Amino acid sequence: MKTKPWVRALCALTVLGLIAAACGDDDTDDSAGTSAAAVEEPAAPAEPEAPEPEPTAAPAEPEAPEPEPEPEPEPEEPAEEPMDDPLDLAGVCPSPIIIQTDWFPESEHGAMYQMVGEGWTLDTDNMITTGPLTAGGVDTGVDIEIRAGGPAIGFASGSAQMQLDPEITLAYVSMDEAVILGGDTPTLSVVAPLEKNPQIIQWDPETYPDVTGVADLGELGVTINVFAGGTFIDVFVNEGVLSADQIDPSYDGGPARFIAEGGAIAQQGFASESPYSYEEVYPEWSKPIAFELIHDAGLPIYSQTLAIRPAELDALRPCLAKFVPIVQQAVLDFAADPGPTNEMIVQIVADIGSFWQYSPGLAQFSVDTQIELGLVGNGPDNTVGNMEIARIQEVIDKIVAAGFDVDPSRTDPNNLVTNEFIDESIGF
Repeated sequence: MKTKPWVRALCALTVLGLIAAACGDDDTDDSAGTSAAAVEEPAAPAEPEAPEPEPTAAPAEPEAPEPEPEPEPEPEEPAEEPMDDPLDLAGVCPSPIIIQTDWFPESEHGAMYQMVGEGWTLDTDNMITTGPLTAGGVDTGVDIEIRAGGPAIGFASGSAQMQLDPEITLAYVSMDEAVILGGDTPTLSVVAPLEKNPQIIQWDPETYPDVTGVADLGELGVTINVFAGGTFIDVFVNEGVLSADQIDPSYDGGPARFIAEGGAIAQQGFASESPYSYEEVYPEWSKPIAFELIHDAGLPIYSQTLAIRPAELDALRPCLAKFVPIVQQAVLDFAADPGPTNEMIVQIVADIGSFWQYSPGLAQFSVDTQIELGLVGNGPDNTVGNMEIARIQEVIDKIVAAGFDVDPSRTDPNNLVTNEFIDESIGF
């Protein structure tokens, strides 16, 4: 470090003082004879130089305050995935969804036609109704095609027709049919629009005033006119409710024999049609009939279920998850307000122009009877459209006991039906 000038001067005076002190201590007389004048007084010490002011740096410009960091933007919430619309069937269902029924259009099929929206068309030659598939008035993005059964398909069963025509998505299949024919034409039922089978055995209450059911007819030995091959007759004969010699399998579906016999015979029919027709349509009879449901007589089959081919379950699963609840809701909607759909059914039958006739009065009677007798309704729970495994097992056991040749795979109810797609919150 460089020494400052005033420091150097002070050091020089100090050295001279030390030299003078050293001479005064000498013992010789020479020092005494020396006159004071001869001794030079030391020069007065120089005033110490004022220290050079240290150069001062120009005041530093005040540093600009560092800008406060901008707050980092909060991460954006990931956009919520749009909720899947349960009424949007486009992309998950075939279009059209093709449903094969078991007869001409009728109110027992009301839930199917309830789903047909405005702008529908009719192929009268093939008895096929096509239109937009709607749910509560909402277009689902696909079409629906409803095909008549019975004469329209040569009286083939729904399960057999599905094997012949791979375009069919679902067909009406009764549970006895699924058991007996399922070895060759397997089906899997996914929803049951009807809770009870509408089939009946009817009789004339004037001729047989004491008869209250099928068992009474059996005890009296009354001839019962039925279609050949009916499952319920073989079951009732096997169980002793009826005897084989009282069964006449020549029934052709018309009223002529019953009327001609004056009610002396009993006959099969439908609870949702026969009482109305015999009292209101057939002038030769024009009076009430009595009847018992096959269901109540001891064979509680699910009739007219909607079934698929089991091999297509995985492919149709996304579609069925949405479509089956729509069918369930259509059952409720039709029962609550059947007028517009019944009007459509009556018009379709008239436009087909076949022997099958269907009047507005019969259509309304059918709905009223379905509700009154529980043909539509919930099972033992609060849900419409589901199927009880124990009830199906009972039917299987009765069919096997009656001697029908049943494929072993069809003796397990879980191979015949699934409630996988049922919405348990939908019910009456």
